[in-house]
Amino acid sequence: MASALHKMGVSQGDVVLLLLPNSIYYPVILLAVLYLGAVFTPLNPLSSVGEIRKQVQECGVSFAFTIPENVKKLELLGGINPIIAVPENEKDLRNDGFSSFFNLLYGKFDLPQRVVIKQEDTAGILYSSGTTGVSKGVVLTHRNLISMVELFVRFEASQYDYSCSKSVFLAVLPMFHVYGLSLFAAGLLSLGSTVIVMRKFDIDEVIRVIDKYNVTHFPVVPPMLSALTMKAKGVNGIKLQSLRQVSCGAAPLSIGVISSFVHAFPNVDFIQGYGMTESTAVGTRGFNTEKFHNYSSIGLLAPNTEAKVVDWNNGTFLPPGSCGELWLRGPSIMRGYLNNEEATISTIDKDGWLHTGDIVYFDQDGYLHLADRLKDIIKYKGFQIAPADLEAVLILHPEIIDAAVTAAEDEEIGEIPVAFVVKKVGSVLSPKDVVNYVAEQVAPYKKVRKVFFTDKIPRSPTGKILRKQLRHCLTSKL
Repeated sequence: MASALHKMGVSQGDVVLLLLPNSIYYPVILLAVLYLGAVFTPLNPLSSVGEIRKQVQECGVSFAFTIPENVKKLELLGGINPIIAVPENEKDLRNDGFSSFFNLLYGKFDLPQRVVIKQEDTAGILYSSGTTGVSKGVVLTHRNLISMVELFVRFEASQYDYSCSKSVFLAVLPMFHVYGLSLFAAGLLSLGSTVIVMRKFDIDEVIRVIDKYNVTHFPVVPPMLSALTMKAKGVNGIKLQSLRQVSCGAAPLSIGVISSFVHAFPNVDFIQGYGMTESTAVGTRGFNTEKFHNYSSIGLLAPNTEAKVVDWNNGTFLPPGSCGELWLRGPSIMRGYLNNEEATISTIDKDGWLHTGDIVYFDQDGYLHLADRLKDIIKYKGFQIAPADLEAVLILHPEIIDAAVTAAEDEEIGEIPVAFVVKKVGSVLSPKDVVNYVAEQVAPYKKVRKVFFTDKIPRSPTGKILRKQLRHCLTSKL
């Protein structure tokens, strides 16, 4: 693949867009891009034309891999010749529609001379909302990716022996997200673990696949965990006797959801973890022993990673048991935000500490617990949604004067985006009209789920939206 891409003209420093769903070809493409010293930038294949355009322009994309249904989206942008990849099966791969991708995989190309790649060189650009504001490009280096493999995946593997031939992982988490990418497109390959790939999440198919392939490890996000628990509580129930461990991350879990799962699957080890796109998924991983179960914790700190909990008002260090903002430092921390020095400086201080925006505390045993977060971002099924992105869409509606978006808690999904809208006098705009308007312009997971009309958006003297007040209003409305 790397040789073929080189023949096509992909060279060191070129940016390649991966507008792809899960596939066994995803890591092949990603690692080929890295081999050439080029830069990958992943994106949800359900993204709108506007969202694709933003990432393409900001990253300077030269080449793109996608699926047939997204070709027209890329052609609308111009200047990019998309490669149609990821057929459903090997038979489709030999059809005319995938001929160019087939040639990349099976063509006989001379292996290019390996370029000199330094650990400080850019490897990937993933998008994240950070602590506040619109989504930004997170610049990750080869050093960051090496650290991710060693300090996240292999760190956990050293505790649970993932490398043994009996370990079978189910890949349902999207590989365009840092969580799925870290595990399935890179980390687990270094261990020789077996990975079963699913294109999308369907709970009935998940259960069938776990039993068919004797899946032992299932990394999930909260909605998947809830769906699995509900199936176990059903009339027929489910056993999933091969399953040894379920690990959860990307969004907070309530104690009730954890307790229900542990009760439904008493023989399955359950752990939580913590990481950010800005930390290349490195942070903490949960560990449970026969004598010590700490299900509610998000785990122990990863090796080679420093952490401290500070008072978010004055920056003073806080001892175990005290809640404060989590700061992280180590080799996995991003270089910075793409073309955004101001956001980088406000997130990573002069001493290299990443200010996560999450409110946590360490217990006396060194386990980290997530209490709250300073961030504005909404976590819907593990995906990050920047309120500012949705507000920018809303304010362009000709009948909307002002708008603000915040999160409403949902037991199964995690959080849903809720919009507060100030409409023009005399407007007959309905909540459904607003929902449909936003849905036409963003990826399905980003769409606003509820709309409330209001006379005024609460703002600070500097104009910042007071989201705490919005969330307080939600309490009385929902």
